[in-house]
Amino acid sequence: MTMGKPITKAVIPAAGLGTRFLPATKAMPKEMLPVVDRPAIQYVVEEAVKSGLTDLLMITGRNKRSLEDHFDREPGLERALELKGDKDRLDAVQHASQLGPIHYVRQGEAKGLGHAVLCARQHVGNEPFAVLLGDDLIDESENLLTTMMEVQQKTGGSVIALIEVDPSQTSAYGCADITAIEGEDYVRVNSLVEKPAAGTAPSNLAVIGRYVLHPRVFGVLEETGPGSGGEIQLTDALQTLAASDGEGSGVYGVVFKGRRYDTGDKLSYLKAVITLASERVEFGEDLKTWMKGFVS
Repeated sequence: MTMGKPITKAVIPAAGLGTRFLPATKAMPKEMLPVVDRPAIQYVVEEAVKSGLTDLLMITGRNKRSLEDHFDREPGLERALELKGDKDRLDAVQHASQLGPIHYVRQGEAKGLGHAVLCARQHVGNEPFAVLLGDDLIDESENLLTTMMEVQQKTGGSVIALIEVDPSQTSAYGCADITAIEGEDYVRVNSLVEKPAAGTAPSNLAVIGRYVLHPRVFGVLEETGPGSGGEIQLTDALQTLAASDGEGSGVYGVVFKGRRYDTGDKLSYLKAVITLASERVEFGEDLKTWMKGFVS
């Protein structure tokens, strides 16, 4: 019985090709694109650590070596900064390598998000775990993941994060058919559809890149064939769990109303950079003053 066991493990799939940002991502992983002065992936790792997850597994692929290098020590650089007396930059560099133990597994072949999660099976074992997609930046003042872990502990099932999107955008997401649960701030997910054709989505509640999953999902993923895009979709496995009975069955949703950016989308990425930069103490006010002049 896994219900009630503290959740300590996070899986961060980062094996995608990043084709939407070519040519910038031809030789650099999309997860390493800077958001102000930190790569996008660092925000995701920091969110996991802030949520109390202490054992992180990154699913990577070919040409992703810089991800490992970023979270590793760099003694030569640290020494140079120390000799220059540049404490702020030294602290920033060391912070990335002190976020906690990060393990790495290669996906080998890009067969979809479901397959990437399945690659974590041996590391995760038989306990609930979180999945954080590197494309989604959740505002650091939000407690989305913590809330989702609490719901998983309460229900013993799997939990997904949902946001309301414009109905015209539903074909870009997995969408959920849900039922409200009286007295609770989470919902029951009846079914999920991956990237429904225009006008056929069961709702305008779209799945975003945060999940807290029961380990039963691994067995389901093993039996899940290729779906949308010819890939093994996590959404399809969750659809199976939503319709099943027994331990680890049931899928629940937390509807997120806070700030979230899709750094895989060019416009959303630029909004993330501008928003987070404008909140920085050292240059935020100057940036906002410049933007007012630029816009006018």
